[in-house]
Amino acid sequence: MRTDTTTGLDAVILDYNGVIGLQPTRAHWLRLARTASWPEDDLAGFQRAFWNARDLYDAGQLSDLAYWARVLGAHPGSRLLRELLAADTAMWTETDESVLAVLRRAHATPLRMVLLSNAPAHLSTVLDTHGWRRLMTHALYSARLEVCKPDPAAYHHALRATRVRDPRRVLFVDDRADNCQAAARLGLRTLHYTGSSDALQDALALAA
Repeated sequence: MRTDTTTGLDAVILDYNGVIGLQPTRAHWLRLARTASWPEDDLAGFQRAFWNARDLYDAGQLSDLAYWARVLGAHPGSRLLRELLAADTAMWTETDESVLAVLRRAHATPLRMVLLSNAPAHLSTVLDTHGWRRLMTHALYSARLEVCKPDPAAYHHALRATRVRDPRRVLFVDDRADNCQAAARLGLRTLHYTGSSDALQDALALAA
C-alpha cells in the first residue's frame, strides 16, 4: 500500500467498491442467494454464478434480465427481478465513513476528484443519488462507458474527466492490484488501497 515519491497532485481517480463503498458481508450474500432461491448450503456456488457474467453486466452488455437469467439459469419474472435488483444494490451501497471524511477534507482543496467504478447501470443510477456523489467532479461507471477496468480505455475516459494533461499528477486509488497495475502502465500514480484511510489521507496531502 504505497504511492510513489513524485510531488504535486492535481487530481485523484477513485474506485468505489472497496474504497468508498464497503465490501458486502456474508449476510448480504445470503440475503441475495435466498432471494434467488439458491440452496443455502451452496453459497460459494451462487457467488460463482454471480461473478461469471458480471463483467459483461458491468460493461453494459447485458440487461438486468439477461444477467439474472444467466445467474439463475432461467428468466426471472418481473417481481423476482425487482427483488433481485433491490438485494443486489443493497450489497454495494454501504460506505466507509472514515474514507468519506478524508474526501470531504480533500473537497475543500483545488483537487479534482473523479469516480471510476465497474458498476452495472441500475447500481450506477442509485449511487448517483447518494450525498457523497457531490464530492466528485465526475462519476464514471463502466456500464455507461461500456468498458471495465482494467481496460486502458476506462482510464483514458477518467483522465480526460480530470482535465489534467500529465498523468504523473493524477493519483489512482483502487482496492484491486491489477487495476492499479494497469493505471501505472499509463503513467498514473497509484495507491493500492487495503483499508487504511490514513494512507489515503497521506497520499492526498500531496495535492497542490
